Amino acid sequence: MNIKNYLTTVLLLTVLLAGCKKDKEVLPEVTFSIAEDVVATTVNTKITFKAAASNEKAIQHEWRLNNEVKSTNESYEFTPTKSGKYIIGYTASNAAGTFTRQYTVNASAPIKPITPESSLYVTKLIEYLPAPGQFINKAPGNRISAESILGKKGMVTLGAWGGYIVLGFDHTVINQLDKEDIIIYGNAGLTNAEPGIVWVMQDENGNGIADDTWYEIAGSEFGKDGYIRNYEVTYTKPNPATAKVAWKDNKGNSGFVETNVYHKQSYFPEWATDVYTLKGTLLPSRNINMTSPTNITSAPFGWGYADNTAGGDKIDIANAIDKEGKKINLEGIDFIKIQTSIQANMGWLGEFSTEVLGVADMNLR
Repeated sequence: MNIKNYLTTVLLLTVLLAGCKKDKEVLPEVTFSIAEDVVATTVNTKITFKAAASNEKAIQHEWRLNNEVKSTNESYEFTPTKSGKYIIGYTASNAAGTFTRQYTVNASAPIKPITPESSLYVTKLIEYLPAPGQFINKAPGNRISAESILGKKGMVTLGAWGGYIVLGFDHTVINQLDKEDIIIYGNAGLTNAEPGIVWVMQDENGNGIADDTWYEIAGSEFGKDGYIRNYEVTYTKPNPATAKVAWKDNKGNSGFVETNVYHKQSYFPEWATDVYTLKGTLLPSRNINMTSPTNITSAPFGWGYADNTAGGDKIDIANAIDKEGKKINLEGIDFIKIQTSIQANMGWLGEFSTEVLGVADMNLR
């Protein structure tokens, strides 16, 4: 073979070998440690996703959580910190192209189980911030009164509109299908209801603190005339402290929490800042009848409120709604907030004020 033919042969072999190498470049073939596309887990539980090239080719890995790159290694450890749905995307790439896969992770909030020691009633006082009122700063409008409903029945008043109490159970109250779940005891009668809005919270991040999302329980007046969400009232400490308390709302209205001769202490909460704003939902005052000053009445609403009907008010967690007013599916709740819902001066009776005598899990009755 002369030198020319030799070089030609070498060139052809080089081209053929290069072509063979190119032909062998194939898309990544990947095996996974988790086979299912949908993964169910609970908050604060670690999940390890791992990918490996099954065709023994070098590949580049990329893991994304809700479209944000979290890892470029072959594995990714994910721990959900809050209940909800998470999308985890995976991409493997080489010279031939890419391979993708998507996981859906459904993380549920942790359920604190019922034990033989579990209490029928709420056991934790998390916050008590009443609005001004004739019983504030003494029983039943002080912290001792708020603590009186822990583990048993007692009595606490919430003052004028927006005053609230936040309480916790020692277990998760399960949202039972087609059943009321919680009963709130008040002192309402047939003609003296003082309905309060009820809010519920699930411990979505499992930290035992009421720092997740509050959901309103939509009662019978939800969406009707006079029902206003995102309502706010600002109260200002008077001078002297025993004078009537001025209020102003975010709708351009103002007025006073009036004093009376029966209660001469300061009506403004001693532990509140000199000016404070309460936020929540306003219910209509159409059920209040003041045509006879000596016989002022307040009729109950249909259902879904605290201190609304004699004997206690049954609350269905299934009626919880989000900030858009849409129903939210909660497996259970760990915290409850009760809030005075009407701003009204009821003459000699004083301000409209929700009272709470007890809060209990109906599953344990």
